[in-house]
Amino acid sequence: MNRGKSWLLALAAAALMAGCASGVKLDAPAPVVDRSAQMPLTPLAPPAAAPGNAGGAGGANSSQSQVVPAAPVSAASNAAGPASVSRLIQFDYDSFVIKPDYLAVVEAHGRFLKANPGRRIAIEGHTDDRGGREYNLALGQKRAEAVRKALSLAGASDSQMEAVSFGKEKPANSASTEDAYAQNRRAEIVYR
Repeated sequence: MNRGKSWLLALAAAALMAGCASGVKLDAPAPVVDRSAQMPLTPLAPPAAAPGNAGGAGGANSSQSQVVPAAPVSAASNAAGPASVSRLIQFDYDSFVIKPDYLAVVEAHGRFLKANPGRRIAIEGHTDDRGGREYNLALGQKRAEAVRKALSLAGASDSQMEAVSFGKEKPANSASTEDAYAQNRRAEIVYR
C-alpha cells in the first residue's frame, strides 16, 4: 500500500511540473536588434574648451582628462529623465521582447543617458501574477535585461544601468482582469 501511495505522489508531482511548463526559454539571450542604421542618434556637440586649455579637445593637453565641476541637481530634476517621455515599457504575455511601439521610448532614454553620463538608472522588471514566483522573477529579470541591452545600443553606458526584477511582487494594478495583467507586464526606468 505504501508503494502505491509513493507511485501516486510521484505521478501527481510529474503532472504538476508538466502543467507549469512554458514555451518561453528564459536562458536564451534577449532578442535585441541594432537599429542604429535605421534610427540614427543625434550627435552631441563637441566639448567646450576648458579654462586654461585654449586648444580645446585638440590642444597640447588633449591627452589629459579635463575635470568639470558638477552642477547641483535639484530633487525634481533628479527624478526626471528626458522631458515628456514615458518611463514604462509594456510587454506581451509570457514575453521579454520589446515591442516596436516602445523603441522610441528606449531610444530617448538612451540618448539622455549618453548626454548625461553622471546619471544612473534602475530598470525594474515586472510581471502579472499568473505563474510561479521563481518563473516570474526570472521573466522580470529578462525584461529588465532586454531594456538594458536596448539602452546600451542607444548609447547608454553599462555602468549607468542596473537591471532588477520584482516579478509579480509590485503590481501596478492588483485586479485580476486582462487590462490589469497588461499594465503589470512592464519594465520601469527609475532615475536615481
